[in-house]
Amino acid sequence: MSERPPIAPKYHGNPVKPTHFQVPVLYVIVVYAVVLFGLWTVPGARIVITPLKLFAIGWHELCHAIAAVMTGGSIVKITIDPYLGGCTIVEGGHPASILSAGYIGSSILGALFIMAGFDTLVSKIMSFVAGLGLIAPMALVRDKLTIVLILAYEGLLIGFWFIDHGQALRWYMLFLGMLHILYVVWDITDEKFFRKPNDSDATQFSFMYPRVPPHIWALFWIIFEIAMLVGFVLIGIAAFKRTPDQMYAEAAQFLPT
Repeated sequence: MSERPPIAPKYHGNPVKPTHFQVPVLYVIVVYAVVLFGLWTVPGARIVITPLKLFAIGWHELCHAIAAVMTGGSIVKITIDPYLGGCTIVEGGHPASILSAGYIGSSILGALFIMAGFDTLVSKIMSFVAGLGLIAPMALVRDKLTIVLILAYEGLLIGFWFIDHGQALRWYMLFLGMLHILYVVWDITDEKFFRKPNDSDATQFSFMYPRVPPHIWALFWIIFEIAMLVGFVLIGIAAFKRTPDQMYAEAAQFLPT
């Protein structure tokens, strides 16, 4: 019979004050935001994260599609392109709900990945979501370089299971979290700097509600996603008061490596 993992002692301090082991996560979040902005905007570097962009764009468009079906609409067409942006064409449904679902869905998935950055066991569980999200676009991709990059990211994901007993997965999940939770920033960046044919959702909102200009909608959704980021970082800090040893002991009960 396997031994039960040690129970983390009850924390009596300020629940939202990060512990010594949680502080690095906060620094990494800031670094990842800067790095992702560079990778998303620098022409040559953009190729490197193509699989991650396909994952983020694909999930974003899927959220639009789910909202359309749930509000009585139907899907006409979905396109996913790392350079042109995604596009979901629907008939019927509730337009405001369908349009909102993209940024909201991206934020929720990003928040879950952010939470995983605070705990190894949660990272292991979320890695299956990441693996599926990375491999799914291969059904649409024909570019050989993109396929190689997708396989490389999948290989990294599998390899991180065996680095430091799975603790390395936390940093992978955190990177994906920042990619998704700040999707509105990347979406607007593509529209403003690279003139992608498919408009951002912020621009689409301005078409739906002409009295509010696109930059106000963009600011609204950026504030929303930053609030989601801050909120779930605080939840992660409060919920996972663990030392690396405690995280390893708990995670070892789930597919140990």
